[in-house]
Amino acid sequence: MWWYNLGINLYSCAVRAVSPFVRKAASWSEGRKGLFPELERAVSGSGPIVWIHAASLGEFEQGRPVIEAIRERYPGYRILLTFFSPSGYEVRKDYRGADWVFYLPADTPRNAERFLDAVAPEIAVFIKYEFWLNYLEALSRRGIPTYIVSAVFRRDSVFFRPWGGAFRRALRTFRRLFVQDDESKELLAGIGVRQVTVAGDTRFDRVGRIAGEARRLPVVEDFADGRDVFVAGSTWPPDEEMLIRLADAFPDMKFVIAPHEMDEKRIGALAASVKGGAVRYTSYGAADDGKDKQLLIVDTIGILSSVYGYGRYAYVGGGFGAGIHNTLEAAVFGMPVAFGPNYGKFREAHDLIAAGAARSVSGYEELEAWLSGLRTDRKAYGRAAAAAGTYVRSHRGATDIILREIFAGRKGN
Repeated sequence: MWWYNLGINLYSCAVRAVSPFVRKAASWSEGRKGLFPELERAVSGSGPIVWIHAASLGEFEQGRPVIEAIRERYPGYRILLTFFSPSGYEVRKDYRGADWVFYLPADTPRNAERFLDAVAPEIAVFIKYEFWLNYLEALSRRGIPTYIVSAVFRRDSVFFRPWGGAFRRALRTFRRLFVQDDESKELLAGIGVRQVTVAGDTRFDRVGRIAGEARRLPVVEDFADGRDVFVAGSTWPPDEEMLIRLADAFPDMKFVIAPHEMDEKRIGALAASVKGGAVRYTSYGAADDGKDKQLLIVDTIGILSSVYGYGRYAYVGGGFGAGIHNTLEAAVFGMPVAFGPNYGKFREAHDLIAAGAARSVSGYEELEAWLSGLRTDRKAYGRAAAAAGTYVRSHRGATDIILREIFAGRKGN
């Protein structure tokens, strides 16, 4: 694997080289300085450890139901959570569901051995897409049971390419691969990887729990004032251009927009664009009556999943860029969902469309027609809303399947 190790070292050098100029690279590099001594002090003599690794924030959310279920059901285990990316670590470094949160050292043979010497995990769990060859080889050599959860495999990925031999061998180091769908299982069987369980997507368990624990938000309640609410989450400028036009076309409705990024200039422009007036969540009630405004801008993080609970219709952003964000957060509340055209890699989006619960739109006219149709046809609205809720409920249970197999024969405390 000389080519792989060379690539890892070149990547690390490149990150350090650009770190004075790129904030994310600086965080990646600085976060790993002095990591091993700190890690060794933290976990020394701590009892049985489950090591869980997520690439970034999205993978963390995918694995979060598993982490929290381990904490609840197997309190005798300590949990070490590692991240590769600053976008996961910086947001979740104080996460209370784990005993420790660290960056993962770069995947060199030496780092892998030293990390495992320090941590000595009883179980290792990787989330969805992480396949670090040196770590996996070292785990296998030590006989540490290793799993991957909520994985998805596609025909065009490296595992199924003629040059993907090292990655195919890495798949055989897992004691069990928990995949989301039958297609992934069939692809793996085609290359001789058969220790596979179709468990489903743990995000369904996560959003179900979030919906059950949704916070009451007096600001949103007061703003809604008993009218129909259209909630748009994780939006980007192309989404927002359409949404402003939509708000102008439906002045009798209330709109809530939660931008994906808290950019002051963009939020200001958004507030100034809507004819019915806008108010920011963080300043609601401070200067004027928000009930008189048509648009509420959620200019804070951490509440979007609860905001969706106040919606009658939902729009999920990102579909005019790299890809849509989490549609399940909205669908779990049993309402129709719309999103942009770039949803190809998201199975749940395909499924929601097939169930009649969602619509992909390529521009404003299609979005306006979708909303207008649902507002005028109550039966169509009822079918779409029911389909959304039923779809999410029917796909829950992946976490239980995963934990039963990982902890079979192990004590809960």
